Amino acid sequence: MHERKLTEQELVRRDKALKLRELGYDPFGSRYDRSDYANDVKEKYESVDHDAFDSMTDTVKVAGRIMFIRKMGKASFFSIKDKSGSIQVYISINDVGEDIYTLFKSADIGDIVGVYGKVMKTRTGEVTIKCLEYTPLVKALRPLPEKFHGLTDVEERYRRRYVDLMMNDESRRVAFLRPKIIRSIQSFLDNRDFVEVETPVLSTLLTGASARPFVTHHNSQDLDMYLRIALELPLKRLLVGGMEKVYEIGRVFRNEGMDPKHNPEFTLMEVYEAYSDLEGMMDLTEKMFVKIAENVIGKMDYHWNNQDINLKGPWKRISMVDAIKEKTGIDFKKEMSVDEALELAKEHNIEVQEHEKTVGHIINLFFEKYVEETLIQPTFLYGHPVEISPLTKKNKDDPRFVDRFELFIAGREMANAYTELNDPDDQLDRFEEQLKEKNLGNAEANDIDMDFIEALEYGMPPAGGVGYGIDRLIMFFTEQDSIRDVILFPTMKPTCK
Repeated sequence: MHERKLTEQELVRRDKALKLRELGYDPFGSRYDRSDYANDVKEKYESVDHDAFDSMTDTVKVAGRIMFIRKMGKASFFSIKDKSGSIQVYISINDVGEDIYTLFKSADIGDIVGVYGKVMKTRTGEVTIKCLEYTPLVKALRPLPEKFHGLTDVEERYRRRYVDLMMNDESRRVAFLRPKIIRSIQSFLDNRDFVEVETPVLSTLLTGASARPFVTHHNSQDLDMYLRIALELPLKRLLVGGMEKVYEIGRVFRNEGMDPKHNPEFTLMEVYEAYSDLEGMMDLTEKMFVKIAENVIGKMDYHWNNQDINLKGPWKRISMVDAIKEKTGIDFKKEMSVDEALELAKEHNIEVQEHEKTVGHIINLFFEKYVEETLIQPTFLYGHPVEISPLTKKNKDDPRFVDRFELFIAGREMANAYTELNDPDDQLDRFEEQLKEKNLGNAEANDIDMDFIEALEYGMPPAGGVGYGIDRLIMFFTEQDSIRDVILFPTMKPTCK
C-alpha cells in the first residue's frame, strides 16, 4: 500500500470518522432523499418579508458540502454548497437536541451533510435554513485549501479539478455552461433536420486534417492504428450513402504541443450538408453563434483574448489575397512563379520550409504573418490556396484557389469550412500531392484513402462542410483565455510524488 505521512489535521479527521462509526453513523454515507437545492430555496424566498416567516410552515431538505462554520455556544451558523450554489444554515441545541448539536460541533469544513428544516431570514435579510434534522453523510479526511490562498498554483487547479470545482465558482460556472452550449448546438442542428452520428475513433489511415497522430496497437490483429485526427472522411461517406445532412461531436487526438489554445485531445464538431456550399456554411455558422449567444449566454458582446467582440451580423467576408493586399500592398491574385513568391518571402523575412516552396504555401505564410492576428470582429476569410486545402473544391473562376473559409474572432480561428471536393480523380491527385509532401518532410500530410476514392466514384452530392473546435468555441462564449479552463480534465504531465 502507498504510504503517506498524515498531517495533524488529517489524523484528527480520521479520529472523528472512527467516533462517527461508534455512534452508529457511516462516515461515508448512504442515500439521502433531498427535495431542494440551495439556489432554488434562496430564489423562492428572497422576496418574502422577514416577519412573514413566523407564520410559515414551509420545510426544505438539502444536502451538500460544508464550506463555512461559525461555532458558538448553543447555536451556530454554517453554509453548505451543492451543485446550484451555497445556502446558510442556522443550527441550535434547542431545535436539534444536545446529542445532535454535539455531533454537529465535531463537523469540519469539507464534510458532506444533509439538512432538513424551516426557511427563515436573519436580521441582515439572508435566506437561511433553520435546521430541525442534521444528518452527517461523508467525513472529509483531507482539509480543503484555505479559501483565500486556495489553489493559487494554476497547474494544481487543473490537476486536482475536483478541488478547483469546490473552491472556484468561476470553474463551476464554466463546467455547467459547457454542456448547455453543446445542447444548444445539437438543438440548432436537429431543428434543421441534421442527424447526429458516431464514427470510428481508431483508423489505419491518417486522413481528414493536417496533424501529427497518436499511434496505438491492436493486439489481436497485430496492427498499428491511429487515433483519429478529424471526423471528415467517414461523414462524407454518409453523404454518399444518402444521409444528406449529418454532424458529429467527438474527441479527436493530435500529437502536438500544449499551450493555452491547444490540448492533445479535444472536441471537434464537423457538419456536412448535401446540396449546400460555402455560402450555406457561412449562413449556418453565423446563425448558430447568434443562437448560442441569445439562448444560452443572453448577450451579444464579449471580451475575449483582450478584445471586445460583438456578434451582431452581418459578419465581414474577405478573401485571403485581398486581406494580404490590404496589409502589405502585395497582390497575390496576379499570376507569379514560385521564384517570384520566394523572393517576396525573402524580402519580408518569411522563412519557407522545403515542403512549402509553392506559391500557395507562401501566400498562407504571408497571411499568418500579416493578417491573422488583425481579424478581431467575426470575419469569414475565404479563398485559400489549393496547396493547403487537399479536400476542398477548386474555385470555378480561379483554380489556384479553393472554395474554403475560416472564421476568425479576436485573431483566432473558430471554424473551417469547404465547398466539398467530390471529384474522385481530383481527390486522388490531391492525395498524391500530399504523399509527395510527406516524402519532403511534412509530418502532417495525409495518407491516400483508396476506399474513400471508391466511395466518391459512386457519386457524392455537391455539399458544404464545416468544422468547429468546440473547446475554443466554449472558450469564447465563457470568455476564458486558456483551453484548460474549459476542459474538465486537460492533459497534464505526471507528477513525481
